[in-house]
Amino acid sequence: MKQILELHINGEEFEILTEPHKTLLEVLREDLGLTGTKRGCDLGACGACTVLIEGKPYLSCLTLGVDVQGKKIVTIEGLAQEGELHPLQKAFVEKGAIQCGFCTPGMILTAKAFLEENPTPTEEGVKKAISGNICRCTGYVKIVEAILSVAKKQ
Repeated sequence: MKQILELHINGEEFEILTEPHKTLLEVLREDLGLTGTKRGCDLGACGACTVLIEGKPYLSCLTLGVDVQGKKIVTIEGLAQEGELHPLQKAFVEKGAIQCGFCTPGMILTAKAFLEENPTPTEEGVKKAISGNICRCTGYVKIVEAILSVAKKQ
C-alpha cells in the first residue's frame, strides 16, 4: 500500500506517492530522479549514500523515507548555489580528489557537515571524520588535502 510523503529536499518541497518501506536512497533515486546519491553496499558500510538531514550526515540506505518527513534534506545536487559550485566541490576538482567519482557525493557531504562543526580541523580530525566513507581509487590523500584547503579559506 502506497502513502504520500512530503519531503523538503535541497530547498524544494516534494509530495510523492510511494511505498512506506522504501529507503530514502530509493526515494531519492527512483521516485525523484536525484541520482547524485549513490547506491553502494546497502548495508551502511561504505558512505556512498550519505546525505545531510538537518545538517548532519546520514546513510540514506539505512533511513526510511517516511522517517524524514518534515526534515531538511540536502543531497549533492543541492550544494551548488546559483550555478556556482560549493567550495568543497571546487576543491575536490582542483586537488584531483575525484577519480571515478562514486564516493565523491557522500565524501563531500560528510566533509561539509564536519567543517561546519570544526572550521579549523587537523589532518587527523579530517581523516576520522571521513572514515565512514570508502574510496577505492584515491588513497584519501587528495581528499584530505581538498577538505583542509577549504578549511584554510574559511
